[in-house]
Amino acid sequence: MSSKANINLRLSLMMFLQFFVWGGFFVTMGSYLLEVFQGEEGLNSIIGQAYATHNWAGLLAPLFVGLIADRLFNAEKVNAVCHLLGGLLLWYASTITDPGVFIWVMFAYFMLYMPTLALVNAIAFANIQNPDKEFPAIRVWGTIGWIISGFIVAQTVLGFVSIPLIESLTGISNAQATSIPLQMCAIISVIYGFYSFTLPAAPPQAKGKKFSIGEALGLDAIKLMGERNFGVFALCSFLISIPLAFYYARTNDFIAAMAFGEASASFMAIGQMSEVIFMLLVPFFLMKFGVKWMLLIGMLAWTLRYFVFAAFPESAALLIFGIALHGICYDFFFVTGQLYVDRKAPKPMRASAQGLFALLTYGAGMLIGNYLLGWWGDSINLDGSTMAGWLDGAFAFWSMPAMIALAVAALFYFTFWEKKSVDEDVVETP
Repeated sequence: MSSKANINLRLSLMMFLQFFVWGGFFVTMGSYLLEVFQGEEGLNSIIGQAYATHNWAGLLAPLFVGLIADRLFNAEKVNAVCHLLGGLLLWYASTITDPGVFIWVMFAYFMLYMPTLALVNAIAFANIQNPDKEFPAIRVWGTIGWIISGFIVAQTVLGFVSIPLIESLTGISNAQATSIPLQMCAIISVIYGFYSFTLPAAPPQAKGKKFSIGEALGLDAIKLMGERNFGVFALCSFLISIPLAFYYARTNDFIAAMAFGEASASFMAIGQMSEVIFMLLVPFFLMKFGVKWMLLIGMLAWTLRYFVFAAFPESAALLIFGIALHGICYDFFFVTGQLYVDRKAPKPMRASAQGLFALLTYGAGMLIGNYLLGWWGDSINLDGSTMAGWLDGAFAFWSMPAMIALAVAALFYFTFWEKKSVDEDVVETP
């Protein structure tokens, strides 16, 4: 095997483990919390607050990366330490029976995990010669890791192929409602931490450079919002991420109660499969539809998904359809959005502009969304642990994000004016 192929293989395994650890417990955490904190007052808010911890950490992660990894230590070494300590925290989280303590421990965990999302990209880019060609093939293994973690937790591939690994080791058939996913990911995180020490070197790129909080958070790119279209795009990116939180936090326990039971994590992986397919189609659709319609279709796909969940909670086929829309929801908006940001921002400001986009979406937008879904679930007295509870509350619960997504799509349609000039809003693809 050539040196280049060997490095790419090692980086692909890095991406696989990176997202296996996250997907293995994050998708089913809501189902686990419904079980372990059953009977607690404000249970929906507890779930929302637990999921919000990764958004709080996402807001602060750029400071960590900018100060530590960019200036002081090799990225692979920082990545290793983060995952070793993170594995210990995940294991501790699996033993907690107090909601407040669980939320704080998960916040501490994500303060270690979220910076590693940038670190693995830095490690990859520092060790490949042609990023445009090589990075997608490496990064896709992260999505594959997320998918496989869902199959292992569900112990099946979409109900067709049995994967009784957890049951053979523990005797437990319905693992997703237990602490096992947290413990599994804790073990993998520690293994991944030790593996990270062996990764190709990624020395700090800003050693000796003065640290700027504004630059780390992408705030110096705010000036771009003075241009009308970019300002509209930034505002709508923030707003559309609010309903996105509903999907990540509550879809798994929803489909588990309504149709798929202990195999629900396996069916949630359909979203990532769809993501891979539509990611490959983004360049084609960009040429066909242009930026505005790509972004708008993504927003309307959110609306459709939540409407399907609200109106047809008893239809297994339509639930699968709603999950499969994730590819359009994510790729048409987020991937197109990242390309749009890259095209609009001057070269010296592109990293900051991408940081601002992440801050507005996975940071501020989803943070508000997680608190909103908790408040809304408690307001309608949603019982997410049973089929009867979801039958009673599905329409009210899922109508909220559907209406928000539709309102944002309408705002975007009437205020974003796509220009025909290539130099303005048409994204150039490789």
